[in-house]
Amino acid sequence: MPDPVAVDRLEVLVLVDNTTDSLSTNPPNVATEWSRFWTSGRLRPVSGRDTCCAHHGLALLITAHRGTESRSMLFDAGPEGATFLRNCGVLEVDLGGVDAVVLSHGHWDHAGGLVDALRAIASRRSGAGVPCYVHPGMFAERGMLRPTGEIFPLERIPGVDELAAAGAHVISTREPQLAGDGMFFVSGEIPRSTPYEAGLPGQMQRPAHDGDWIPDPLLIDERFVSVHLRDKGQFVFSACSHAGIVNVLRHARATFPAVPLFGAMGGMHLAGVNERIIPQTVGDLERFGLKLLAPGHCTGWRALSAMAAVFGDELVPSAVGKRYILRG
Repeated sequence: MPDPVAVDRLEVLVLVDNTTDSLSTNPPNVATEWSRFWTSGRLRPVSGRDTCCAHHGLALLITAHRGTESRSMLFDAGPEGATFLRNCGVLEVDLGGVDAVVLSHGHWDHAGGLVDALRAIASRRSGAGVPCYVHPGMFAERGMLRPTGEIFPLERIPGVDELAAAGAHVISTREPQLAGDGMFFVSGEIPRSTPYEAGLPGQMQRPAHDGDWIPDPLLIDERFVSVHLRDKGQFVFSACSHAGIVNVLRHARATFPAVPLFGAMGGMHLAGVNERIIPQTVGDLERFGLKLLAPGHCTGWRALSAMAAVFGDELVPSAVGKRYILRG
């Protein structure tokens, strides 16, 4: 497989995230959701009807520009279609411009809105279905083991047939792929080499309906997306980082050793039981020399506080409606 092509500009629009924050200051290349009220030229009252909803989950619209060409990727679709479609409407997103869809892993808070998202994309496109990249291990039933021994079930994600019926051309593979005419790299399975990154303790799966539950802390079906920003390096999108954000970045660096790491964005799953590994994670993140770190979703406020103390202005947390513009 050839290396991804270098792009001149990268735009990221946060369609769904756990947090809304239009009041905090940001660097000039990052605009909040509310900034469109001041720059659109349309004078209208700010109201709840015209603002995005935060919801536990993640959906990113990533657009790469190279010369006069551009390609867009939807990276996850949040927990439900209603939130996804509402926020797209508020943000005036043209879903007909989506060239590819990637589901990062098999959890409801990333896949619950996927069928509605695919239907909306397909209704605005003509011809073949939109390429939708999944991992075959995503579709088992999953749950969380509680201290009582009870298994708390998680909603199953849509199956391959349901995705295809919604307008997807499903590409189910464990192998890395290039998408968007080579502008996006979709990773394969992520090696687990960092001793303290042990996945999601208590995660269980049931491969067969009504079968036995088995431990599934590693969520091997998780993948990341990377874009090579010309003269800057790799910008890595990791939706939940069940593999561990350090493992993710190590694998991205090892996959393209000639392309330095520039930044990372997404959920880093340092809340809850994984709060204990915040010091080691932040210490190792600092060694990558990232110029932009945009954590969100499942990262957690304790981890954000620790990152702020280390990264300073290089930390620009994600929030629904934010738009990041990165130039090579």
